[in-house]
Amino acid sequence: MSSNKVIIFSAPSGAGKTTIVKHLLQNMASQLSFSISACSRAPRQNEVNGKDYHFLSIEDFKKGIENKLFLEWEEVYPNLFYGTLLEEVERIWSNGKAIIFDVDVKGGISLKQHFGEKALSVFVAPPSLGVLEERLRKRGTENEEDLQKRIGKAAQEMTHKNDFDKVLVNENLERACQQALEMAQDFLAD
Repeated sequence: MSSNKVIIFSAPSGAGKTTIVKHLLQNMASQLSFSISACSRAPRQNEVNGKDYHFLSIEDFKKGIENKLFLEWEEVYPNLFYGTLLEEVERIWSNGKAIIFDVDVKGGISLKQHFGEKALSVFVAPPSLGVLEERLRKRGTENEEDLQKRIGKAAQEMTHKNDFDKVLVNENLERACQQALEMAQDFLAD
């Protein structure tokens, strides 16, 4: 296995990518390590700084951009930034593992362009936008206005699924996790 490989999972919010990534980390812990993204939003309930995200103020995030501390970054909504810190890549590769990313769609495309053949990019798609809306409502983390923004963004993000190496439709979570595991194992075995 080449330890300087990366696996990128991207999806509209609520498609299940984080659950799938956690499944891969549990089943491939000796081979994979999670790249902790940075963001400028407040932590959600049960999120831990340095474990789920590196939570930065808007000002600190912008300073990081100016100082070229990010491999890629995106202003997802006004003053809501997400990005991949260069130090995360260095940290994981220095430990001899492949990197797994859980990033938004634009971030996934940027990472694939950066890493090229060293990267496997996977777009996790919901069976439909209606199913996605239902999942987001059940999650209960956004108000109605934010929910509608996410659904609109998801519709736009779905148009980019063919920019990825693989499309994984998450209709049945157990099956999607197994398919993702097979994709990751095949890619790292090359």
